Amino acid sequence: MNNKKKWITWTLVILIVTNTLTLFGTKMYISKTADFAKLFEIRNELYKYYDGTIDEAALEEGAIKGMTSALNDPYTVFMNKKEYEQFNTQTEGNYSGVGLQVQAKDDSIVVVDVFEDSPSKKAGVLPKDIIEKVEGTDVTGKELEKAVSLMKGKEGTEVTLTLYREGKGNFDVKLKRAKINLVTVKGEILGDNVGYIQVTMFDENTAKNFTSKLKELQDKGIKSLIVDLRGNPGGLLDECVDMVSNFVPSNKVIVSTVDKYKNKKEYKSKGGIAIGLPLTILTNEGTASASEIFSGAVRDYKIGTLVGKKTFGKGVVQTMLDTGEGTALKVTVSKYYTPNGENIHHTGIKPDIEVEYPDDLRQKAYDRNTDPQFSKALEMAKSKIK
Repeated sequence: MNNKKKWITWTLVILIVTNTLTLFGTKMYISKTADFAKLFEIRNELYKYYDGTIDEAALEEGAIKGMTSALNDPYTVFMNKKEYEQFNTQTEGNYSGVGLQVQAKDDSIVVVDVFEDSPSKKAGVLPKDIIEKVEGTDVTGKELEKAVSLMKGKEGTEVTLTLYREGKGNFDVKLKRAKINLVTVKGEILGDNVGYIQVTMFDENTAKNFTSKLKELQDKGIKSLIVDLRGNPGGLLDECVDMVSNFVPSNKVIVSTVDKYKNKKEYKSKGGIAIGLPLTILTNEGTASASEIFSGAVRDYKIGTLVGKKTFGKGVVQTMLDTGEGTALKVTVSKYYTPNGENIHHTGIKPDIEVEYPDDLRQKAYDRNTDPQFSKALEMAKSKIK
C-alpha cells in the first residue's frame, strides 16, 4: 500500500494476512484469517446452497464495503475502480454530475452548497436540503461516498433525487447530469479598498489560485480582506496550509495531527504575501474540515475576525491508500488540532460575531445586498482600515 495525499474533506480493504504491515512507520498487526472464520463459512454456504450466479469479485467488494461501513465513520470508505476515478476527477477540478456540495451530518446527507449554473441550481435544490434517495436507493450519512458516486455519471444522463426540506417534506427532482467545472477561487474589490475572495473547496489548485488572486487584489490597493469560507467542505490539507500561510508568520504551527499511536506531526506556515493584512472570515454550518483549519489558525493567532455561524465540526484527517487494480481506501488516520491545541470534532468553531442567515432568504435567489452575514463582514472589514 502506498500513501497518497492527506485529506480533510466532506465526503470519501481489508487485507487478511498472517504477517504484519507497516503504515506511516508504525508496525500494525493484521488479524489472522481465523478471526474471520464466519465470513468464510458464509461464503462457503453460499457456494453450496445458493441457486443463482455468484460473482466472486462482487462478493469480495461487498464484504470490504460492509467492513468499512461497520466502523460508522462516513469518512472511511473503500472505493472501487469507478468510484476512485470519479473521486480523482473532482479533486482535479472537474467532473460530470449535478453540482452539489454535500456533507454527512447526524446520519443524514445534507446539501451545503449548490454550484452556480449547475443542474441542481436550475432545479431549485437548496442548501440544508437532505438527500434521502438517489435513483430510488436509500442513502444515509454513513453512505456519503455511495451517494456521491450515484449522483455522478455520464454527461446528459438523468438522475432522480428524493429530498427532504423542512416545511415542504419529501419531494423528487429529476436532474440531467452536466459537466461541472469547479472554480474554487473567486475574488473582487468591493470598494473602499476592501477585497473579497470566496473559496468553495481545497482542490489541487486552490492555494496557487488563491495566492494569485490575493496578489492581484493587493496590486489594486486593497487594505482589508474578506475570505468567504461558507459552504466550503474542505479538501487537501497541504492546500489549506499553503493558503493560510499567506497570513501566518513563517514557521508558526498552523495545524498538528496525532494518530492512534500518538505520533504527532506539525504543519508549519511557509510565510506569505499578506502578513498583517486586516482579515475577516465568513463561516457557516457548511464550513468544514480544511476550511476549519484555516479558521482555527486565524482565530488562535488573532489575525482576523470570524463572522457568521459556528462551523461544521470535522476534526479528523484521512489519507488515501492504493489497494491495487485501480481501487483505493480513504481512511481516517488521525485527529487534528488547532494551534492552541483544540480538536474541534463534533463541536466546530464559534465565530467572533454570530449572524444568522434567515431561512426565507435561503429559499430565494442569492442577493449579496440582502445577505446579513456578508453585510456584517463588510462592515468589520471597513472598520479595520486605518
